[in-house]
Amino acid sequence: MEDEALADIANRLYAGALEDFIAARAAAAKEAAGRDKDLAAAVRGLPKPSVAAWALNMLARQRPDVPARLGDLGARMRAAQDSLDAAALRELGRERRTMLADAVDTARAVAREQGRPISDAMASDVEETLRALTADTGAADAVASGRLLKVLSADGVNDVDLDGAVALPGLLPAAPPNRAAGTPPPARRLASKKTAEAKPPGGETPAANVAASKTRTTPPHGTGPTPAKPRLEAVRQTPRPASPPALERARAALAEAREAEEAASQLAGGLREQEEQARADIADLQQETAELRSRLKAAEERLDRSRKRLATTAAEAKQAARAADKASRTAMLAQERVLRLGSN
Repeated sequence: MEDEALADIANRLYAGALEDFIAARAAAAKEAAGRDKDLAAAVRGLPKPSVAAWALNMLARQRPDVPARLGDLGARMRAAQDSLDAAALRELGRERRTMLADAVDTARAVAREQGRPISDAMASDVEETLRALTADTGAADAVASGRLLKVLSADGVNDVDLDGAVALPGLLPAAPPNRAAGTPPPARRLASKKTAEAKPPGGETPAANVAASKTRTTPPHGTGPTPAKPRLEAVRQTPRPASPPALERARAALAEAREAEEAASQLAGGLREQEEQARADIADLQQETAELRSRLKAAEERLDRSRKRLATTAAEAKQAARAADKASRTAMLAQERVLRLGSN
């Protein structure tokens, strides 16, 4: 089996209409079986994509510039994360929101042009996958392949899970890891940097400086600088900043809340995708069932006609056999008569 031949067939299948996928796959497998049984088996094993994945495949094939621009934006975001450039990240985040909205609108338009508009729920899944594209080079390659099978999701910490997400994954380029192992997420690294910058040299906190100042001995009157009491009072009147540990805990709680929100959103999106896929599968199976019933009815009618022809032919054969036997006896009698007359 040649990978190139399988890739060509897969590209044709995933570029076609979603409702025709099963029939087109069966036809392609039947055609391939004549020259390569392994190729035919591989074609039959190509999974049908979800509705959202199909819409993304259409976008990648009809408007490849859209995912390409998002991939470039993702590279710039990762560069800003590596350099801990918070201002650039904020600006790129705003740019990503705008580009994602435009990309989803384009995907919906392309799907309509292909004769299958997508719902708002499927549009949300499309947006989730495109967001994952900006976070992970492997996800970007999967979308660009045009053979996506399911929705992708990024948690901002780990690489996007591509297991079972794309047909013929072996043909995708090997993607480098998006972050070195053991490196904390960008948000946590930015927080750590700010905390380190806020801490005075030597590791002392503002509170430690105040405590240290309390232990200093006040010089005798008139023999040294002004007593430190007014300075301490000024320090006490100044609002005390939140301690770094409390700030870190607050940020950690915020991160956990966002992760829980994202997990719930992903679960809801996955269930919506499964529901849509189940509906599509049911429609395909109903169509197949109707076709099989029609074929079965036609076969039963042909069988009934064949049985009737068999009965008629058998009866005619018996009559013909009796007529042949009778003719044979008549011929024998006639021959005997001729012999008798000839002997006289």
